[in-house]
Amino acid sequence: MARDTQNRLIAIAPLLPVSLRALIQSGGVEDDAWCLLVPNSAVAAKLRQTLPALCAHLRTKGWNVNTIRVKVKSHS
Repeated sequence: MARDTQNRLIAIAPLLPVSLRALIQSGGVEDDAWCLLVPNSAVAAKLRQTLPALCAHLRTKGWNVNTIRVKVKSHS
């Protein structure tokens, strides 16, 4: 599963703003939902603007992704 989530992240990387690429980590997959982890709410807000395009791109690559959740990582 770890390889699958990393492959998804690699697949969407060209669609992400360059300044955000290093800040986004792949989380888990549950059915047709995938989770992305970000360091703060500003990155989360920016990433959420791209979610429809990211889902569509992943579907064209063969992944069944209808939802991408964005979670802010806790600092503790």
